[in-house]
Amino acid sequence: MGDISKDISSTFPNEKIKALINIKYTANWLDTIGNDILKPFKISVQQYNILRILRGAKEAITVNAVKDRMIEKSPNITRLMDKLCDKDLIERTRCETDRRVVYIKITVKGLELLEKASLENANYGMNNISIDEAKILNNLLDKIR
Repeated sequence: MGDISKDISSTFPNEKIKALINIKYTANWLDTIGNDILKPFKISVQQYNILRILRGAKEAITVNAVKDRMIEKSPNITRLMDKLCDKDLIERTRCETDRRVVYIKITVKGLELLEKASLENANYGMNNISIDEAKILNNLLDKIR
C-alpha cells in the first residue's frame, strides 16, 4: 500500500494538508495511468471524456452541454473536438436557427473506440478498496466539494 509521505519524501504540517496533497498526487497518478491506456488509441483523457459524454447522451448535444459535463474542465474544448472530428470519432452540426450553436454527436467509429479503450474496465487501483470503502471515499470527496 502506498504512503504519500514516502512516495514524495515529504512531511506535512497536519493531516488536512497531507490529505489535500494526497488527493492531488493520486489524481495525477490516475491521469498518468489513463494516458498510458489511451496512448495506443491516440486520444487524450480529455478526448476520451468527450466521447464518453456523447455516448451517454445517445443523441447530438450542444458543445456547451459537453463543457458542462466534463470532469476536467478544458478551455480548449474546441481544439479537442477538432482533433476528434479529424479522426471521424465525432460529428458536428450547426443549428439551423442559431448559427452560434453547434451540436456534437459520437460516430460509430467513436463508439467502437470506446469499446476497445474503456477506462471504466481498467479499475486502476480501485480493486484495492471495497464497495463500502468506495462509498465512504465518494462521500468524503463530495463533502470536500
